Amino acid sequence: MKSISMLLGGVALAGLAGLSATTAAEAAGPTCKDGVIRLGAVSTITGPADFSEVPEAAAAVFDAVNAKGGLNGCKIEYTISDDKADPAVAAQAARDLIDNKEVVALVGSGSLLDCAVNATTYKRKGVLSVQGLGVDAACFNAPSVAPVNVGPYTLSTAMAYYATNQLKAEKVCAFFIIIGGTQEAYKGAIETWEKITGKKIHLLDMTLPFQGDLTPYVIKARDAGCDAVIQNAVEPGVVQWVKTADAQKITGINWLFLAPGYTQEVARALADSTQPVYVGTEWEPFTETGSAANKDWIATMTAAGKPLTAFSQGGYLAATVMLDVLSGINGEVTRESVTEALLTMQPKSYDLAGTPYVFGEGDRHAPMQATKVMKLEKGTWTVETPEWVVLPSAN
Repeated sequence: MKSISMLLGGVALAGLAGLSATTAAEAAGPTCKDGVIRLGAVSTITGPADFSEVPEAAAAVFDAVNAKGGLNGCKIEYTISDDKADPAVAAQAARDLIDNKEVVALVGSGSLLDCAVNATTYKRKGVLSVQGLGVDAACFNAPSVAPVNVGPYTLSTAMAYYATNQLKAEKVCAFFIIIGGTQEAYKGAIETWEKITGKKIHLLDMTLPFQGDLTPYVIKARDAGCDAVIQNAVEPGVVQWVKTADAQKITGINWLFLAPGYTQEVARALADSTQPVYVGTEWEPFTETGSAANKDWIATMTAAGKPLTAFSQGGYLAATVMLDVLSGINGEVTRESVTEALLTMQPKSYDLAGTPYVFGEGDRHAPMQATKVMKLEKGTWTVETPEWVVLPSAN
């Protein structure tokens, strides 16, 4: 059977109709007892963050498949549950999907706390999650969850590695905002960079506030002699940090941020800054609309009227992975058969990502180990590394 990711591409979506019609008579392939395959997502949609673009992009992929007759004749029934960034609501949402909706797997979730709250439940119930956007540290440290994104911790390592290897930084510093139980994960990210490069972090500050005056921190970086600074703020914090550096007339420091800083709003807000600003991406840069790697994602999202954002790349990729896994099942699609397929799958490459995706039987999963680095040039993001920056093993 052809790869679903190939079939989803642009006009190739039409091929799904043929897939349904031609494989109905074949003995091999996925089947479904009552005509549907039930999948679900637990995502933060309301509350302090809105990750709705992640599961909605996955829904767009499944809707496209259903419109062409379904997967081997099976329609995808996809339920999105809002956890409201509330642990109790998140736990209830997971139980509802597993016990009442009887989903065979979770896919395309994007949440502040789904993994931390529900990973143990997923393991106990024998249901696995192909996370569209792993945020909290538990998403990368649980046997029941395997995100399709690089994530903030691996990306911190990758940006430090880029600073050392390509910017030739000698005094790499890091300032992190610590929320919940993320301190050990960020500390581990720097330790991994130290193992890979043999270097030592020049300054590690884990007291950066989510809001407030950043001047003391920017001055601290300058006075410490940092020539590259890794920082994990989201949009407003990135803008505030760079504008503070401008106000202090700081020169000679490369500022490196994570994927949340890679937005058009940040680019516009910092159009007049002359500070060297870099960001790491989770996937193929979403602003590269002419990229062949983005072609299928753009076609699918455009047809569904969904925004072309990094978040929607995550949902699209998670759904594509799940369809590939489902298409490889010969026989009835059940929770058990999907779990078995995910645990035994071989690594599979996707154009949107720099390393292959695999779920597997490990106690933890962080399959995505590559980024592309963007540089801000007069209000426009430009690709600084056309080739993926792939992290070598720390072992």
